[in-house]
Amino acid sequence: MTGTDDATRQRLVRRGFALEYATLGWNVIGIVVLAVAAIAARSVALAGFGLDSLIEIGASIVVIWELSGSGEDRRRRGLKLIGVGFALLAVYLLVQSTWVLATGFRPHHSPLGIGWTAVMFALAAGKARTGTALDNPVLKTEGRVTLIDGLLAAAVLLGLLLNSLAGLWWADAAAGYVLVYYALREVMEIFAGAH
Repeated sequence: MTGTDDATRQRLVRRGFALEYATLGWNVIGIVVLAVAAIAARSVALAGFGLDSLIEIGASIVVIWELSGSGEDRRRRGLKLIGVGFALLAVYLLVQSTWVLATGFRPHHSPLGIGWTAVMFALAAGKARTGTALDNPVLKTEGRVTLIDGLLAAAVLLGLLLNSLAGLWWADAAAGYVLVYYALREVMEIFAGAH
């Protein structure tokens, strides 16, 4: 590797760390912010999204650990840990969506929840670009965890808005099932060795 390549790689690794630390901080604070928003809106979906932040925190810790070292074994372990996070996310979404539909729970809208979740897509895009440039499957995969988190946020927010504006109380649960499919697909790819 030339000096320029090495300098570029080090810059990308620093960017990867910065994105992960930003995600970690955002989600730690987000647990509290989303709990307040969920209570105010009486929203099971927002409360669940706050709990989902725990999975994102775990995935960020795994990537920070993986970026701190090297080796194929470390990468495989990192991917498997993120795969477990995706599996937990799928179970969480499946249970939450089914519960909301079965009980007919009707949440209110949440301006705080809407404002808070806007950052997820930018973090996901940054991680995906940095992971691709580094050819780091762990960072790329964790970027997809953040994307799922952003999609979940959008689904929760869309469901809250559709409920608030059109009385479609079941919309956020229906969107949750789409995300269950995506999360399970990621789990299967990770454990089948496609990454």
